[in-house]
Amino acid sequence: MEQLTSMLPILLMFVVIYFFMIRPQQNRLKKEKEFETALKVGDRIVTKSGIHGKVAELAETTVVIETMAGKLKMERTAISLELSAALNKKA
Repeated sequence: MEQLTSMLPILLMFVVIYFFMIRPQQNRLKKEKEFETALKVGDRIVTKSGIHGKVAELAETTVVIETMAGKLKMERTAISLELSAALNKKA
């Protein structure tokens, strides 16, 4: 019994770390993956580097976006958010 009470703070620390650090990160990664798979041609997006554009073509892991300067091919993971969804949240 004494060993259990001495290990209780360590176990509690792992539980707290899981719920405040690991689980939220897993949820964020899951949402990002869902967002990447839900992209469709015509979506207005912003990349993580700040480039605004419209999705012109989709492939399994890449996307071609149309910008004012032309077309750019990049990885789906480089897309930060859908611009129309972000604008609707602000309104």
